[in-house]
Amino acid sequence: MEYQQKIFAYCERGLDPSFWAEPVNALTNLGFIFASVIALAMLSGKSGEAKLMRYLLILNVFIIGVGSFIFHTYATRWASAADVIPIGVFMLVYLGYALYVFARVPLLVVIPAIAFFAYIIGESKGISCTALGLDWGFFRATNCLNGSFGYIPALGAMLLIGLWLGIRRHPAALYVFAAGLVFVVSVGFRATDRIWCNQISFMDKAIGTHFMWHSLNSVVLFLLLFAAVRHGGRRNSPASEILL
Repeated sequence: MEYQQKIFAYCERGLDPSFWAEPVNALTNLGFIFASVIALAMLSGKSGEAKLMRYLLILNVFIIGVGSFIFHTYATRWASAADVIPIGVFMLVYLGYALYVFARVPLLVVIPAIAFFAYIIGESKGISCTALGLDWGFFRATNCLNGSFGYIPALGAMLLIGLWLGIRRHPAALYVFAAGLVFVVSVGFRATDRIWCNQISFMDKAIGTHFMWHSLNSVVLFLLLFAAVRHGGRRNSPASEILL
């Protein structure tokens, strides 16, 4: 069946279909679990605030870790869905949260902004280096950045929102912008996984650089959660009294 078809996308797996073919890629997903647990402890310690949306963001990060672990062990098409869907949900929800809570953008603007962002992500994932005339050199060596174009909109959103909040001297600006800077490096490691495949090994097994995508993204998501925990829930509206 198509959903059971194996996906050989990363250096560490190679052409090995077994469950533990990617132990480093699989186990570095613990970073997401740690990030969510630490954020949960921080948020639970805050009293007198509505917290529902922030609890949901933390749960989303936990699910990202679980979903990515599933993909890097089963490596099937259905497992890929368990990996990418929680990531997509987090990108959309956090964008809405940042615009509504941090930037105080009206909800009537936030909703179409999320829809437009979802459209841009979808279009970015379908980008072909051949169609762009980039089927050469670095782009060919990385197999068109190893499918990383779909994450460029999230990178741009973090940097722009962080810069915008910085101009307005919002206390969450540093964390959001820093998350964007770390994400620049993270995407680089994801894109160059196969270039460094034979240069980076563990116990005589080539592992590439995809594990750094997980490790650095754990930092990215923790910074975003930290911003929400520390500086979320302050928008004076009926919704914030219940949700934020």
